[in-house]
This record gives sequence, C-alpha cells and structure tokens, in this order.
Amino acid sequence: MHPPREVSTPMATAPWHRAALGANLLAPDGGLGVTIFEEMTTLAVQTGAINLGQGFPDEDGPLEIREAARAAIAAGANQYAPGKGIPELREAVAAHQRRFYGLSPDPATEVIITTGATEAIAASLLAFAGPGDEVLTLEPFYDSYGALIGLCGATHVTAPLLAPDFMPDMAALEAAFSERTKVVLLNNPHNPTGAVFPREVLQKIVELAARHNSIIVSDEVYEHLTFGARHIPVASLPTAAERTITISSAGKTFSLTGWKIGWLTGPEELVSAARTVKQFLTYSSGTPFQQAITAGLAFPDSFFAGIAANLKAKRDILTEGLRAAGFNVFSPQGTYFVNVDTEPLGITDAVDLARRLPKLVGVAAIPVPVFCHPEGAERTRSLLRFAFCKRTEVLEEAAGRLAKLSGRL
Repeated sequence: MHPPREVSTPMATAPWHRAALGANLLAPDGGLGVTIFEEMTTLAVQTGAINLGQGFPDEDGPLEIREAARAAIAAGANQYAPGKGIPELREAVAAHQRRFYGLSPDPATEVIITTGATEAIAASLLAFAGPGDEVLTLEPFYDSYGALIGLCGATHVTAPLLAPDFMPDMAALEAAFSERTKVVLLNNPHNPTGAVFPREVLQKIVELAARHNSIIVSDEVYEHLTFGARHIPVASLPTAAERTITISSAGKTFSLTGWKIGWLTGPEELVSAARTVKQFLTYSSGTPFQQAITAGLAFPDSFFAGIAANLKAKRDILTEGLRAAGFNVFSPQGTYFVNVDTEPLGITDAVDLARRLPKLVGVAAIPVPVFCHPEGAERTRSLLRFAFCKRTEVLEEAAGRLAKLSGRL
C-alpha cells in the first residue's frame, strides 16, 4: 500500500504567516521561530563546530569570472540591467542549453535572468498558482518551496521520496495528482536527498502533468554537480517542453552563491507570465555579475567535468567519516549533500541529535524532518543531512571528528 498524499492547506490569512507556516517556521505557540539553519549555525559558533549544515562553499569561484566582474564594474556596468537580463547572458544561457542538452530557447523571448533561482521559483509560482490550486512537490522538499507555496495561498501536496535511493513511490506519485494540481515543482538533482532522477521517473511526471494539465517548474541548480548519474532536463523529454519552465543559476555551478544570478527558460507564453511577476519583485539585479557569468557559461567542457569530479572526491571524504561514526550512509548521486540514518546508533530522533552533535564532536548538520510535512517528518525522523561543499582540509577534519561519535554517545 502506498501512503496517502499529504496535504498542507494554508489556513492563515496574512501572507507572511502563510510563508512561515509553509517553511515550518511557526513555533508551537504560533509565534515566529528561527530557521533550523540559523539555529544550527548559532550552535556551531557557540561550540566552535565545523558547520556542515548550510549548503554554501567556503572558497571562491573561478578567478577568471571574478576578474570579469571587476572589469565590468570598472567599465561602468553599474546601472539597471534590462528587466529580462542583459542580452549577452540570455544568449549565453540559450547556448548553454543547446550545448549540453540540445534545447534551443529563443534568448529574446524564452530566457529571462533572475535574482538567483529563488526569485525564478517565486515568480513562476506567483504567476500560476493561487488559492484553490495545488502545487505538488516531492518530499523532503527544499524549505523555500513550502514558504513560496504558502505565500501564493495554494495548497502544498507532497509525494514521498523513499530511502535508500530516494526515488518516488510511483503509485503515491500518481495519487498525489488531482484536477487541482496547477504546478508540479520539481527539484532535480534533488536537495536535500542528493537523488538524480532517471528518465523513467521524469517521463512519469511528464505524463501525469499532461493528464492533469499541470505546469512543470523544474529547479535544476545542481545540474552540473552529479557523480556518475547523468542529469536529464525534464524539458528535453517528449511533450514536456510546452508545459515546462526550467530554472538554474550560477551560484552552485561556479561557487558564487552570493552573486544571486539565476535564469529561467521555457515556452514564450509561460516565460512572459513569469516575467510579468518578476519585474515587480526585483525588476533587475547584478549588472556586472551578469556580464561575468556570460564568460563562465562559455568555459570548456573540462571545467564542468572538473567541478563534478572535485565535489565527488569531497563527498567520498565525508562519507568515509560518516560510516566510521556508525551511520547508515546514503551516498548521493548529485548536489552538495549526503544523508545518513542515525538508527544504527540507536538514535531515532535526528532533530535531537542535530542539537547535540556540535557539542559531542564539533560538527553541525541539518535534520531532514525539517524539510517535511508532519507525516514525512515521521518517516524521516532519524535522518540527518550534511553538506560537503567545503575545503578538503575542513572535510578531513570533520570526518575525523565524526569518527569519534559512537564513543561519545
């Protein structure tokens, strides 16, 4: 028997309250709590722990791109970019899609540049989903999805991803769709599980979306960070392009998360709708950074292969330490993150362990239940997520500390 679909309907009236509820930010008394990231970061600072909670690199991206940004600033590229993004970057995004995936979006009408992937997701959801609609995600889900769905006033429906490979239960996936499913919000490669979905999973999502006349919004920010598994954009599948918005960004690929340069591609009618909303969010941003990322997208194939190989080596360093700690490790196929099960250590409450871990061994992590609705939180209650997008020496130190965990419980 597959589990019933899990539904979170926003009951609050204030938009901020719906966003907080969707992101699991409301305290039991109804007050506004802090994010788990803030809580774990505070604990890491207080204890001097290595923070493997939040997924951002601790070293800068390629010097050539950073120098290009400096040059653009010096040359006067410091005023508003066009609302759609500078033409050079839109052309570079289109060329990237053609080069890697055989897709050919028109840079004039089917590509817009956004303030990171988060704005692209927000613009897409606000453009298409509202009260009475349902937005379907896989679960666990990146926390901003819940917040943005709540902000729209739509109902958040989930379908579970199941350990050890975190593939969807196909019967549960099908049951999660309904006549109200307006948007399927897909994340592939997937945060927080590290899964990279194969063609048959993606094709099933496309078939179900077509059956229910749903739009697919596909967050593919980890597209170049896969380890053996090949990333397949959902828009490249038969019949998918006409209903799919594809989103990515420079932050993860080039380790420049603070620049907040993202993009959105798709058919003109969907892109135009998202752009209508986007122009009243930030309008435009990062003019010199847009110019610099144009250069980055033209890097040779060897660069993109190299960043994946480097990250895979870092994954392996951390997973060795996690296994030595006694965890059951679910080795990821992509992204910055590895998940572990704490049950082999006799621990069934990952939230409690996450709060104790910085003091126990000097490493901070994020409990997976915070990325879930209540039923999903129960299903994942013993899972922890660690980020390995850090310097090699930091990961080696963290692995050594983690290896001592079982003796300190």
